Amino acid sequence: ASTVQILGAEKALFRAMKTKGNTPKYGLIYHSTFIGRAAPKNKGRISRYLANKCSIASRVDCFSEELSDKYGLKLRDQVEERLNFYRTGAAPRKNLDVMTEVAKEIEKEQKEKTNEEKQNGDSTAKKSKKKRKREGNEEKSKKKKKKTKDGKKKKKKKADKE
Repeated sequence: ASTVQILGAEKALFRAMKTKGNTPKYGLIYHSTFIGRAAPKNKGRISRYLANKCSIASRVDCFSEELSDKYGLKLRDQVEERLNFYRTGAAPRKNLDVMTEVAKEIEKEQKEKTNEEKQNGDSTAKKSKKKRKREGNEEKSKKKKKKTKDGKKKKKKKADKE
């Protein structure tokens, strides 16, 4: 998340490291409306928090099986709650609670979707492993056997394959 926070400020970062000065707090993320709405003393905090949420969102997007914007929307709500916390002092929700809430919503939607498919008859029945194995063996046996002119089946030789 620290890398996300200072993206666009590499030049300033390396200059600060070279001169042993203060490193930049934010890069391109500074232009975000979230940071613009924060008080001057909280801009660094919100920048770090927003970078963390962006990092989490990119990981979820990368590793999730189903594409959904629900995680991103909830993470955005969390940033809003954190801004409100700095303004008013109202405690924001914990990340674990928010993520489990979203996971349950997505799971519920998937169940509803599968139930609708079953009712409509649109879902295709999955083949069992045994059926797949049997069909695979039949296809292999068909490939191995070749009919001769007489109509009799004979096994292919390696020379026949080429």
